[in-house]
Amino acid sequence: MTYTAWIILTAALVGLSCGLIGVFLILRKQAMMADAISHTVLLGIVLAYMVTQQLSGTAMLVGGILAGILTAFLVQMLNSLKVQHDASLGIVFTTLFAIGVILISTSVGNVHLDVKHALMGEITFIPFTTVSLPIIGDIPRATALLAIVLLIVIFFIVAFYKEWKITSFDPALAASIGIPVLLLHYVFMTLVSVTTVASFDAVGAILVVAMLITPAAAAYLWTDKLIVMLLLSGSFGVLAAIVGYWIATWLDTSISGSMAFATGLIFLISFLLSPKHGLVSRWMKPSEIVEHSS
Repeated sequence: MTYTAWIILTAALVGLSCGLIGVFLILRKQAMMADAISHTVLLGIVLAYMVTQQLSGTAMLVGGILAGILTAFLVQMLNSLKVQHDASLGIVFTTLFAIGVILISTSVGNVHLDVKHALMGEITFIPFTTVSLPIIGDIPRATALLAIVLLIVIFFIVAFYKEWKITSFDPALAASIGIPVLLLHYVFMTLVSVTTVASFDAVGAILVVAMLITPAAAAYLWTDKLIVMLLLSGSFGVLAAIVGYWIATWLDTSISGSMAFATGLIFLISFLLSPKHGLVSRWMKPSEIVEHSS
């Protein structure tokens, strides 16, 4: 595959994984948890580097995942202490991210790990770091990792589809019929953390947040059926990767930033043209009522 194809494929895998996970974040009204985790994983990555002195590997993944789980746990704990959910997110998110930034500035030194890299990623360098796989051959390490993460996400969504559905729409009912709501919450947050950490180094926190929230929010405008919403959200994530790369090439600008912008364009089109919740359809409904009444 060409250099361009690897970049688009890697971003498309991010869009597909985040798009699927993002649907449940939107339905659970936890969209900003994606923003919190995508930033607080920086702390886990920095701590993992301080222990291993390596910028890649299993330790980085584990460190980021643990930081994501810690974020979910602290937010849940503050909620149980009657602190509002949005306030809990703000407290935990800013505190853990600030600790990560301070550690980068004071303890990491001159390593290629900085706040700009954390926010925007280095997707242009993805094709240069490869791993050799049987039959497939040499492929970018990030692409292989993201492909594995996508399979994990799909497995958990399919295996626990009914549980995710009922806990997303009616957690009280789920608890009353014996579904372990809190356990599933932490499993789901682990999936969010895994997806975020796998995407973090490649595309940065900004695109991760955009891919987790915006395609799912756009899909929500088009349908009320969960399975259709999942398919649409994943498709919108892939489309944003392709369109965003084209925009970046055209304007000679940041690839990750352009892909995030593309998710916004997709949402704007959905907001205007979706048949049920779109702005145009809402404008047309009063005129239709007038025509029928006359």
